[in-house]
Amino acid sequence: MEEQIMISRILIHKLKSALILSFIFFLCFLLLNHSSFDNSCSSSLVRKRSELDLCAGRYIYIHDLPARFNEDLLNNCDHKLPKITPKLDLCYHKANNGFGRCIENSSLNDFSTNSWYETHPFLLDVIFHNRMKNYECLTNDSSIASAIFVPYYAGIEPSVRNANVIDLVKWLTAKSEWKRMWGRDHFLVAGRISRDFLRESGRSSGSKFLLLPESKNMSILSIESSHWKKHFAIPYPTYFHPSLDRELFEWQDKVGGSNRPYLFSFIRTPRSNSINSIRGEVMNQCLASPRLCKLMHCNSFSRNCENPANVMALFRKSVFCLQPPGDSFTRSFIFDSILAGCIPVFFHPDSAYTQYLWHLPKDHARYSVFISARDLMKRRVSINKTLLKVSEEQESEMREEIIKLIPKIIYADPKLGLESVEDAFDITIDRMLERMETSRQAALPDNKMDNSLSIFSRLQHDPKSSVSYSNSCQAKLET
Repeated sequence: MEEQIMISRILIHKLKSALILSFIFFLCFLLLNHSSFDNSCSSSLVRKRSELDLCAGRYIYIHDLPARFNEDLLNNCDHKLPKITPKLDLCYHKANNGFGRCIENSSLNDFSTNSWYETHPFLLDVIFHNRMKNYECLTNDSSIASAIFVPYYAGIEPSVRNANVIDLVKWLTAKSEWKRMWGRDHFLVAGRISRDFLRESGRSSGSKFLLLPESKNMSILSIESSHWKKHFAIPYPTYFHPSLDRELFEWQDKVGGSNRPYLFSFIRTPRSNSINSIRGEVMNQCLASPRLCKLMHCNSFSRNCENPANVMALFRKSVFCLQPPGDSFTRSFIFDSILAGCIPVFFHPDSAYTQYLWHLPKDHARYSVFISARDLMKRRVSINKTLLKVSEEQESEMREEIIKLIPKIIYADPKLGLESVEDAFDITIDRMLERMETSRQAALPDNKMDNSLSIFSRLQHDPKSSVSYSNSCQAKLET
């Protein structure tokens, strides 16, 4: 009898607690839609929600695009990209989730692990998509997603494909996910410079994707931005894709202790032939200082620059690495030099300072040297004299900063990923989710409905049924 009374009391107590909690939720819901709601109420619910769901506010939904927009482009690898990179063989570079073929251990002892690949920048969209497939907070329910990823392989379009991008936009705008915010919560990644998506019909390559009205609502991530409001630059892929933190730390230690006999170096590509260009002047000043500068020629007869071992060996032997603009402001060698612990020297702000705002420090002097291209062309400054003025203490401080930047500019192996540090992918996703939240706040009247969407709509869903977690999710989010 006493046991039955005790059980009854417990049930009554639980029932009262449930009723009280339900009343509190209902009251807060009413307050959230009232002009003078109590912020502390919503804050406490957000905290409670976060305790229950580690992915709250981080859900991403991936559009299931027709294969012609991604997999077919990759599998049809018998074509080569004309004029831009005639030697780019997709069959060669598409291996290993877009990383390319694995680099064998070399006599240079630079590649002591299996984390080095012959990666091409145009495969960034493939690399990013494969990382997204392993993202810890994916959801199959787009209604709770904070962002929508569009896995379109724009970087490997073989030629002008305006018809294809128009078809893509038509497909996206017909979806219910698009109509929720008219594409403002959508984003895609492209392994090309922005200029390749600003071309009308009749050009030899590229498309007019960024000229379409619908694309201006989306966030576009590419290796070089156009400075549009919703266009952002993210790092070029390097050759290094570690799968373990230990591999990253060992490489940082290695480049920190490298012997650097050259004060500065320059890799001359085939597109720097003009004697009147900034690259031409940089080459001339390098040749004029043979004891201080090492020049590497890249042309159709020499494959030096196609060998990652040669590129990394040169940068590891150099104190400073010259990075002048050419056909575009940026170049992949910027990130290869940072990976090698070589201090980049820039000649135009758009080569890095105005581009990679999420991944590089705002204080440019902490990690680089700037020489005005105008002053250089007018012979007002000398490269070797400018660099010789940098003290050993300044050089040491900049190299220390460069080595700290290495995790931020690499894309780790998607199968495992790094546990204790964020790589370029992690930083990109964090910043993108922040921007999506800001856009959603701005799109809602008086910022009221945002809290109800964040709290109440998500409470209706079981995260286990719609999210695929990785083993490192909890550890990564708790740190």
